[in-house]
Amino acid sequence: MFFTRFRFTISYRPGSLNTKADALSRLYDTEDRSIDPTPIIPAAKLVAPVVWDVDADIERALREEPAPPQCPEGRRYVPLAVRDQLIRWPHCLPSSGHPGIFRTGLERKYWWPTLRRDVRFYVSSCSVCAQSKAPRHLPRGKLQPLPVPQRPWTHLSVDFLTDLPPSQGNTTILVVLDRFSKSCRLIPLPGLPTALQTAEALFTHDFRHYGVPEDIVSDRGPQFISRVWRAFMERLGVSVSLTSGYHPESNGQEERVNQEVGRFLRSYCQDRPGEWARYIPWAEIAQNSLSHSSTNMSPFECVLGYQPVLAPWHQSQTEAPAVEEWVQRSKETWRAVQESLRQASKRQKKSADHHRSEAPVFAPRDRVWLSTRN
Repeated sequence: MFFTRFRFTISYRPGSLNTKADALSRLYDTEDRSIDPTPIIPAAKLVAPVVWDVDADIERALREEPAPPQCPEGRRYVPLAVRDQLIRWPHCLPSSGHPGIFRTGLERKYWWPTLRRDVRFYVSSCSVCAQSKAPRHLPRGKLQPLPVPQRPWTHLSVDFLTDLPPSQGNTTILVVLDRFSKSCRLIPLPGLPTALQTAEALFTHDFRHYGVPEDIVSDRGPQFISRVWRAFMERLGVSVSLTSGYHPESNGQEERVNQEVGRFLRSYCQDRPGEWARYIPWAEIAQNSLSHSSTNMSPFECVLGYQPVLAPWHQSQTEAPAVEEWVQRSKETWRAVQESLRQASKRQKKSADHHRSEAPVFAPRDRVWLSTRN
């Protein structure tokens, strides 16, 4: 600041011209003098040192609650009366930006016995964080499998395959899945049907072959939440089960069959996408003929008691067994399928629960946060 009042002309002086320093430059003082730590700012200009309010509050609180002997060296003990204020200070200020539990930086300077627990509780209950931060945890709650049916075609799952290229006047497939045998029925439709048309298609193509089921699982499409659908099923004595919104895993078996049917049609109709309706019967036969990992047998064998073949039978295979033997074999098959389904359900639940936490327990009148993303 002193030299700013002068005007200097800066010029370059090469090193070859820098001769030995003159005597004045080599003068030094051999006398030891004490260094006075006097501030360069005059005392008249000094108003007060910069002190955070929270530090001043800590100083006042320490007079009533001195620091315990176990306080680590280099860290400051915080009395109980100031702890909430101190946690709020590095978390809620605009310069902090609501950091996470491990990023407040309090442990580098401050200490008290329950510091980590108190910080975790405060940050976890911060309303601003709950509303503005994206959740990083997996969905809460353990897997709850659907109940295992007692026999074939009593518990169904239904869904639509839509937006297909036009083929024989059809653009949609109604997929009906038996949750016991994993057998499916594929019903081509000219478009996305209404609730009444969906119920009539099920009655025409499924109920008349296997009887009226006990329960039908579906998503929350407009056909399945309408009053017409509920009234139709109520008159037939069928209970209606809807999956959770934006949670297709609730009807995962149906979603898996949809993928398999789509893969089959792409394999055989990729060069002729307008002919997929011709291959629907073949896709249904293929899907029902393949062995399923949950039942360890094909849907055909589970429902009929035998595995049909596409090739002609030999003469020895044409002799039909007795009716009683057929019924007994069917019952044994169903018992084996039931046990296989239970084991498969246990395996799936164990695998899914390995990466999940327990569901939170709520009581009536509890205040909870509701996500509006969907």
